[in-house]
Amino acid sequence: MVLSKFANKSFAIRLISGIILIVLMLATIIPGGNILFVANALISLAGVYELYKVLGLEKSLPGITGYIATISYYALLYTGKTQYIIILLIVFLIALLAQYVFMFPEYKTEQISNAIMCMLYAGVLLSYIYLVREGDNGAYTVWLIFLCSWASDTCAYAAGVAFGKHKMAPVLSPKKSVEGAVGGVVGAAVLGAIYAAVFIDKIQMDNPVIAFSVICAVGALISMVGDLAASAIKRNHNIKDYGKLIPGHGGIMDRFDSVIYVAPIIWMLLQIF
Repeated sequence: MVLSKFANKSFAIRLISGIILIVLMLATIIPGGNILFVANALISLAGVYELYKVLGLEKSLPGITGYIATISYYALLYTGKTQYIIILLIVFLIALLAQYVFMFPEYKTEQISNAIMCMLYAGVLLSYIYLVREGDNGAYTVWLIFLCSWASDTCAYAAGVAFGKHKMAPVLSPKKSVEGAVGGVVGAAVLGAIYAAVFIDKIQMDNPVIAFSVICAVGALISMVGDLAASAIKRNHNIKDYGKLIPGHGGIMDRFDSVIYVAPIIWMLLQIF
């Protein structure tokens, strides 16, 4: 009885926070522009912080340098000075190596490498939500990121429950199956085609139904890698969630793990199509 009440309460909290998350997502992505930019930057910083905290870098000098690099990256995006991003990353690396050398042996090689990885992982890759939204047909193509990440996950779960027999990653995620993965990819492709067919008059692209179907299929496949990558980090450090920012869901990295991987892939595929 007590377990049943606890389960119901946990589900209610997860449902309410999920609804709030969707509302906030709609309120930022639909208008785009500065509203989405600020939201995207804050989400990226939160993700970088969560990763640094797991790795014990959140209050260290390399971690602080990573926060500054993330903020600087978004400043370059906002001002349109994207040609200086490579220079920023080089300066970031040089600053970290200087800390490694002049404060030796306070920091290990792994800590310097992790500082770079986390900034690129959550700081840079997540920014492609904003970049896709601000691109051509952005008001419509940006939703492909979430179709590939969240909708395909639902399709994969349904297919896995119905047909799952062969484990895809038994150590990292015992419940994921090859059949579920196939179902997620096929489901995403179908949803992408339907989405394009509904808004075909609004999308300026040759054969959007075929294009969106292919993009969503590839994106769904990549999203599984993102999900498993985030799980691998948690397994390596024996944690259940990255944080408690989103009640019932965990942290930013728990909720956006697959989105992080999908967003830049969607941007790249859109450039091709």
